[in-house]
Amino acid sequence: MDKMEELIMTKSWWDSADAISPIVGYICMKYPHIKEEVIDKWIFSDNIWLKRVSILFQLKYKGKTDANFLSKAILNNSDTNEFFVDKAIGWALREYSKTNKEWVRSFIDNSNLSKLSIKEVSKYL
Repeated sequence: MDKMEELIMTKSWWDSADAISPIVGYICMKYPHIKEEVIDKWIFSDNIWLKRVSILFQLKYKGKTDANFLSKAILNNSDTNEFFVDKAIGWALREYSKTNKEWVRSFIDNSNLSKLSIKEVSKYL
């Protein structure tokens, strides 16, 4: 995971972070302890691209999404006022709403998300 972190942080932009995110997701699915040992640290990083990947890595998990972990990643980054983080929050919630619409609605109702995040997630609600 050190190499993944290096790739995410080196000359990063949204496209490189988003390309690496599914690989991180696959690794975390195969080795669940990595989520708690590594991705949890990324949630609290000062690097916006690590934050973004910590929110998006479960994007294709569908019913296997760890909603508690997703919630932690989002709530700890919902006040960054960073466009690419806010966009990731909306995207992650929008994707999860296809699997668990009620959870996402409840989460939105009980969270203080940016207008951009709300706009992104609301496309399927």
